[in-house]
Amino acid sequence: MKTILISGAGSGLGAELAKQWANQGHHIVLVGRTKEKLELVDSYINTQNGSSSIYTCDISNPKQIAHLKESLKKDGVAVDLLVNNAGIGTFGALEEIGIDDIHRVIDTNIKGTIFLTQALLPTLKTVGGRVMNIISTAGLKGKNHESVYVASKYAVRGFTESLWKELETTNASATAVYMGGMDTPFWSDTDHVKDSTRLKSPSEKASQIIHVDEGQKEIFIDR
Repeated sequence: MKTILISGAGSGLGAELAKQWANQGHHIVLVGRTKEKLELVDSYINTQNGSSSIYTCDISNPKQIAHLKESLKKDGVAVDLLVNNAGIGTFGALEEIGIDDIHRVIDTNIKGTIFLTQALLPTLKTVGGRVMNIISTAGLKGKNHESVYVASKYAVRGFTESLWKELETTNASATAVYMGGMDTPFWSDTDHVKDSTRLKSPSEKASQIIHVDEGQKEIFIDR
């Protein structure tokens, strides 16, 4: 049994990965900003006789990251797999995107991923663990009206590739996951995607990731 920490675990892909990995017998550490959402996932896992725990944390806030690290240490939780899944987007012509929206995307997608990885890396090195960064195809090519979101995902791609080199002489490793869009509330506040129902569900995407994951450096899903 592995201990898998998933950020953004309260909904979408994070929640589905949590449920499916829990069904395989792993202990899931659910991390997110909204306790109520995490509790719903935790409750589902418990009804399936799975094992999970909840930690509320805004990963863009270094103080909350430090508190999370201390809480995990206090509770004796040693993470084997860190899944950096939490992410937000902002879409539209660059000149129309608000400064606050730009900050939120950069703070969550880039800084949050770096902060959380930095906090857990000593443990991952000790246990021979792994970092899995959910990047999406936005980290592979530029897209119209996605300039800020794409920029954040290219940054995470570069961060992941640099981790490969940094971790070469350690027991830890890193995986980059590139996948197409999903039918989630991610698109609720934008008309950037006209019909999100044509996209695969988070459950389908989670199943694909888990099915092909063998600890490799890169995973490509529905490019």
